[in-house]
Amino acid sequence: MMHRYTMSRMKINWRAEIKETDNPTTKTITDLIITRRKITDLQAFLHPPAPDTICLTDFRRGYQKKMAVVIKLLQEIKENRRTVVVYTDYDADGLTGGAILWETLHLLGFKAMPYVPHRKKEGYGFSVNAIDTIKRRFDPALIISVDHGITAKEKVSYAKKLGIPIVITDHHLAPKQLPDDALAIFHIPALSGAGVAYFFAKEIFNHFSSSTDNQSLIADNFNTDYLALAATGIVADMVPLIGPARSLVKYGLLAYPQVKRPGLRQILRQAGIGDKPVTPYEIGFIIAPRINAVGRLEHAIDALRLLCTHDAQRAHRLTAHLNEKNADRQAMVTKAVEEAKQLVIRDSQLVNLPEIIILRSEKWHEGIIGLIASKICETYFRPTIVITKSDGHYKGSARSIPALHITDFLRELKQYLVDVGGHKQAAGFTIDEKQLTDFVKAAEKKAGQMLKANDLEPVIEVDMKLPLKLVTLQLFNSLTQFEPFGIGNPRPTFYSEVELVDAKVFGKTNAHLKLLVKDPHSRAKPMEMIAFKQANKFNQLARNEVIKLIYSVETNQWMNKQTLRGVATIY
Repeated sequence: MMHRYTMSRMKINWRAEIKETDNPTTKTITDLIITRRKITDLQAFLHPPAPDTICLTDFRRGYQKKMAVVIKLLQEIKENRRTVVVYTDYDADGLTGGAILWETLHLLGFKAMPYVPHRKKEGYGFSVNAIDTIKRRFDPALIISVDHGITAKEKVSYAKKLGIPIVITDHHLAPKQLPDDALAIFHIPALSGAGVAYFFAKEIFNHFSSSTDNQSLIADNFNTDYLALAATGIVADMVPLIGPARSLVKYGLLAYPQVKRPGLRQILRQAGIGDKPVTPYEIGFIIAPRINAVGRLEHAIDALRLLCTHDAQRAHRLTAHLNEKNADRQAMVTKAVEEAKQLVIRDSQLVNLPEIIILRSEKWHEGIIGLIASKICETYFRPTIVITKSDGHYKGSARSIPALHITDFLRELKQYLVDVGGHKQAAGFTIDEKQLTDFVKAAEKKAGQMLKANDLEPVIEVDMKLPLKLVTLQLFNSLTQFEPFGIGNPRPTFYSEVELVDAKVFGKTNAHLKLLVKDPHSRAKPMEMIAFKQANKFNQLARNEVIKLIYSVETNQWMNKQTLRGVATIY
């Protein structure tokens, strides 16, 4: 069954409403936001514990025995000068976690080697080819995974047959059958791969710290550089900023100004951030995309080298390479998304979209299909699967809406797939060409059975509906106590019906709108609102009309004066 689709359909839900006659205080508003967000332990939320007070065994009691097994093997490896391979994922989360773990082992005196699989030639996570390569090149006594491995039952068993024990550190959704041939598994869904690597590496350091001359250096790294790297991985992988993940990000952002490694400093400098405060926005939209770009288009080892190098000139060269690849990636995605939209229009005429959008093109680079799927899912509010050909197989990347757990959905179709893994709203898989047609039919049928019309209606969740005049600098300053904002703790948003005083387009390509708005029929001073990429609505606006806005608030500094403004979407 297909449900009719219209671009203008949008439902707005506000968790709370305050009217002008309520005469609320700033505390009334903030308390209502807290209550509606179901923050039960306010003090723990506002003041999360410092990461140095959290240890691996806090996540699961059984990890103490597992860690003892790992430590015993590491002692033997160090005494016999055998090699440990840190096998990372090729995205920003895996690379930042890999940098933490590899460098910790290296500074502790281990013979440690990093291994990053080639996205196109070896694929995500463990592969037989990669394990064979590692055996031939390093003959390791141990492989430790970062940000993958929980679904690699057959690959872990294969490594064991070759005489290579594997320790898994991961956070992805666990399958029903775990890799029980692994020496130990540290699986923490509340963190990202880098978050798990941070606490795992800290356990290793705590045991071996007394036997190294680098004790103070490593200890300092866990409070600065490694903390910033862990925060970067968590934000990049869109892990909810609650619990221990919130602790790592809150303190990791504070640690960024003290970061010493030239790689991170160069990324900030070349991106124009310099010494400005780093927030989840800078990580998610500026830092992480640059780290990710190399792994999307070529081998990600250069990104890992950048994160680990202590040579400023090398960091400068590598950062320039990352920036170049990021620009290439942006151009490729822009072109591919337009092609994908044309396929959607061709197949549905935007009248009757299927419950799940499945697009296939052999022209699209494997490294960007997840970004294409994300854009299409966001545009049409449908679960989206994008498939392309890669070295004889087909690779798929999926993004979903809240109503459909995409990894569970794909695992229920595993008879068509070579492998699959992911999260609630993002997944990746490999499929043989001969299974493609049957897979598409089965996926469309299953989505049609699972998703109802109201599941496919975009819903905007807003913290509060209120009169504009209640949004003040005092309220903004009160809301900053809930930082850092991000997935699981979004920046508070408001809905107001306002009178338009003035509007104009701005930006290099006149793509944005600047609005002056006030409460209807009031003489209050207008408030500035910025509506990014909404200049196409300019001709629909008229002075003195009442318009509907959803917005967050920020401050603007000009001539030593702080003023309030909103970042808005017009409805």
